[in-house]
Amino acid sequence: MAALGVSLLYRFDPNAGNSPFPPCVFRAVTGCYCPGCGMTRALYALVHFDLPGAFAMNPAAVLGLFTLPGLIAWKAGWRARWFAPVVAVMSEPKFWLWALPMYWIARNLPWYPFTLLAPG
Repeated sequence: MAALGVSLLYRFDPNAGNSPFPPCVFRAVTGCYCPGCGMTRALYALVHFDLPGAFAMNPAAVLGLFTLPGLIAWKAGWRARWFAPVVAVMSEPKFWLWALPMYWIARNLPWYPFTLLAPG
């Protein structure tokens, strides 16, 4: 399933007009960015080895994708001392209940440096 997703992202540009990927429904209805806005374009950029482009589309998604393998390895029993603080913070539901809404609000603020969080 993941290989199919990667091949679709490699082949079809979500920025193109004839893209098979749907636009963000939340953005279409409200005009605001959701925490996931730009994620498809970020994944497209990552599949094409464009890390700065991916980070420009959705920095939280890119950071999450690079952190996820470490969290999975931690749950599987791998214990690196330097990774313990990251796991301690990211495994707390309170962190996500605070961080996600703050990211959501911050990426919709029209001032610098918050405009850097908006897709594009």
